Amino acid sequence: MINAARITLALTAGSIALPALADEVNIYSYRQPELIKPLTDAFTDETGIAVNVAHLSKGMIERLDAEGARSPADLIFTVDISRLYAAVEAGHTQAVTSEELKANVPDLYHDPNGHWWGLTTRARIVYASKERVEEGEVTSYEDLADPKWEGRICTRSGTHPYNVALTSAVMHHHGEAAAKEWLEGVKSNLARKPQGNDRAQVKAIWAGECDIAIGNTYYMGKMLSDDEQKAWAESVDVIFPTFEDGGTHVNISGVAMTKHAPNEENALKMMEFLTSPKAQEIYAKANYEYPIADGTEADPLVQGWGEFEADDVNLMELAEKRKDALKLIETVDFDG
Repeated sequence: MINAARITLALTAGSIALPALADEVNIYSYRQPELIKPLTDAFTDETGIAVNVAHLSKGMIERLDAEGARSPADLIFTVDISRLYAAVEAGHTQAVTSEELKANVPDLYHDPNGHWWGLTTRARIVYASKERVEEGEVTSYEDLADPKWEGRICTRSGTHPYNVALTSAVMHHHGEAAAKEWLEGVKSNLARKPQGNDRAQVKAIWAGECDIAIGNTYYMGKMLSDDEQKAWAESVDVIFPTFEDGGTHVNISGVAMTKHAPNEENALKMMEFLTSPKAQEIYAKANYEYPIADGTEADPLVQGWGEFEADDVNLMELAEKRKDALKLIETVDFDG
């Protein structure tokens, strides 16, 4: 059992400390409370195991560093393969597996050594102006470096993890030299310096500042459900570009068990629950993402954006290229 002092320490970042219970699991999460609560409630209803969540905005690895073996955290939730990989590199995870996990999570979306497991996916796509971009004008990621887009592209910072992962994918398909050339081409096509989040790029298209933008699929759902942002979303088409020798780049939300998890058995039960078809559809619907378990479907709104073929690369391969990708981004001064 985790004592009350440790629970209080663990849950000071945005969550209320709960009494220590024998049957519990403790989570450090970068995911928003509104995304996690439907899952934790469903898990507790099904198993009787209490769930304590500390919602963090940053500093998860540093926190685990400081706590060491005394950490009360059993699981970490985060988005983006680079953040999961960083936790593995820092030595804060342990290898776990089970027949349920292997059955629910395709090989592409978990660490081959079992240190992290994917929960949902999101595609890194192109938002294109309905008024100023013709159907078929952009079909590949390579197209984004075509000079015809000069002054017409918007994107967030090149050093943001989502764009670092995309650059890693370019490196995977074409090598470092070609990835550098691609980054230089995209930079020369920017309508403005990289800024804002993915939704800000769609707003810029709506405002006429650019014609196409790079963003994640789920932002379309978020904008359509926001009265102020709905007009932005309705001004663009969702395009699923592919690599010339591959598919559409995807990233994940995922879970890992901490190295010193005090409630390993309960943590594994929760991992298995999170990857189950029931939980997958709850999670995917809450954030307009794509479930990954066989036999599950995305929300009808998400399905309405069209079908795509995901790139067939294990995300760990992209994570291992992260440092080199970031170096390339900084070398070309993408954000400058």
